[in-house]
Parts: sequence; C-alpha cells; structure tokens
Amino acid sequence: MTSAANTPVEQRSSWLKYLLLIVAALASAVPLIVMLLTSVKTLPDVQSGSLLALPHSFTLEPWLKAWNSACAGLTCGGVQVGFWNSVKITVPGVVVTIALGSISGYALALWRPRWNGLLLMLLSLAIFMPYQVVVFPLVKMWSTANIFGTLFGVVLVHVVFNLPLITVLFRNFYVAVPGEIVKAARVDGAGFYSTFFEVILPMSVAPIIVSVILVFTNIWNDFLFGLIFAGPTGRPMTVELNNIVGAVTGEREYNVDMAATLITALPPLLIYFLSGRYFVRGLASGAVKG
Repeated sequence: MTSAANTPVEQRSSWLKYLLLIVAALASAVPLIVMLLTSVKTLPDVQSGSLLALPHSFTLEPWLKAWNSACAGLTCGGVQVGFWNSVKITVPGVVVTIALGSISGYALALWRPRWNGLLLMLLSLAIFMPYQVVVFPLVKMWSTANIFGTLFGVVLVHVVFNLPLITVLFRNFYVAVPGEIVKAARVDGAGFYSTFFEVILPMSVAPIIVSVILVFTNIWNDFLFGLIFAGPTGRPMTVELNNIVGAVTGEREYNVDMAATLITALPPLLIYFLSGRYFVRGLASGAVKG
C-alpha cells in the first residue's frame, strides 16, 4: 500500500520545491559567479567577452594588484591598508560587545535588577533605531571627548550600536536557564561574577557563536560609521573599496574592482562557512527566542 508521502501529488510538490530552491540559489549565485570570473580575466578579455564567459587566459594579477597597488585617488596602496584597519576595528569591537552583552543579558535574565522591564524595553527600541538619527549627536559627543577620527572612537560606536541586540540575544538565551542553578551557586557562596564565569559562561557556546557571526558581519560590512568616525588614516576596507571602485581616472579596470570586492567579502563569508552549522544550532537552541 502506497504511503501518503509517496503519492504523485506529494512527489510533484517535492520536485516543485526543489526546483524553486535551485532557481533561487542560481539567481543568488550569478552575481558572485560574474565577479569571480571577471576577477581572474585579463582586462582585454573582460572588454571583449561576455560576463559569463570563461577566461581565455587565467590570471591572478588582478587579485595581486587589488591587494597591493590599486589606486584610491592619489593613494595606490591597494585594499591591504583598509583590510588591516578593518581587523583593528572588528576584533576589539566583537570582543568588547560580546563581553558586555553576555554579562548584561545574564543580569537581566537571572538577577532581575530593578526596572528590569523598562531596561529591556529601551534595549529593544535601540535595536530598531536608525543609525542616521543619532550620527550628528554622536559626532558632537565624540569631538568633545577628543575621540572623533580615532580607532577607539569608531570601535566605541560599533559597540554602542551592537550592544542592545547582543544583550537581548543573551538575555533570551539565559531566560531558559533554570533559576535553581543560580540559587545553588549563591548557596555555595558564589557572587555575581563568579556565578557567571564559572557556571553560566561554559553553557553559553551557542549564543556566543551566534553573536560572533552577527557582530563580525555588522562591523566588517559597515560603511557609514567607518566613513564618518574612522578618520583619514583608519578607514576600514569598505571605505577603501568604495574609493577604489569609484575612482574614475585612467582606464576602468573591472577585473581589479571585482577582485577587491571579493577580497572585502571573503572574511565574513569564511566566518559563516566555518561556523555556519553552529550558527544554526545556536538559533535552534534558543539564542534568539524570547
């Protein structure tokens, strides 16, 4: 007897789902394929062939030029300067945001400070606040504090804007932790921080991985804050990429532009590919559930 799952109607439905997924995947992959093919072609090959044509002469010269000597205005240092600036901005931004967000979420979920509900509401509102609304006040504040245009200033901006989301994320995860665990730690004499570092933090692998991916992607892909707060010597990779691609002097080197774009996109892609399955597990285990 044929099961209901193997009926012709169910089979056609399954094939239709797979077909739609394949079409969606191909549509999403076409721009990436075009960029990759263009980045390994010579410039005459780019100018004479179609976008999806295979390279007649495979070369990595565009990648080397994009990294070492691509010009952004009068400066021809490639994207490597912006890359290392992005590393200097992203790494401390991720570490500080997750450190503060995990402790704050732990306090909101398990220690229930006074005005807990109001604090949670304000954090939720801050998540959806448009960045552009507060850029000018932040510029004035950072200028008054003499940190405008500094590495510390741009890292602090990213921490401020990513902290509400990460705090709520950790809070929602810790809500599911049995309160008896904290009570038992208190009975054993553990305080606020000792309970967190010795009991709660070892249980927090899932939200930490989710937070790393989210914060790293947000900071690395940022353009607005890097353009405004980083200063002329600390511009991140996205700003350098914009300057290189937007340069209009001389011959337009599309292969170098595509190589620079791919180099900029590689770090967050690698982060996701290396920890993507843990990201999904973190979501499923309650890291973003309220």
